[in-house]
Amino acid sequence: MAPMSVSGHKKTSADPVRAQREKVRTWVSYGIRSGTALFGLATTILIMGLLLGLNDVITGLVLGCIILGSIALAPAMVFHYGVKAADREDRATGR
Repeated sequence: MAPMSVSGHKKTSADPVRAQREKVRTWVSYGIRSGTALFGLATTILIMGLLLGLNDVITGLVLGCIILGSIALAPAMVFHYGVKAADREDRATGR
């Protein structure tokens, strides 16, 4: 049985395209995790700010987390769908 990657897909070092796709899949995973974490952090800071009183620092932190989360999450989602489509096409063509 071939070794499995973190994402559950088989690792194939013989095919450079699949090896590159696995690298992209790993970076996509990092992007989704970090983007989601930043949005969660922004939500937490906003709720704490609403309870304790909003000020410029809290507003800046929330805005910064949302911007950084968007920068991390948006391309990760696009590449995620691309990798899924490539996997689906490989299965359809029997590769």
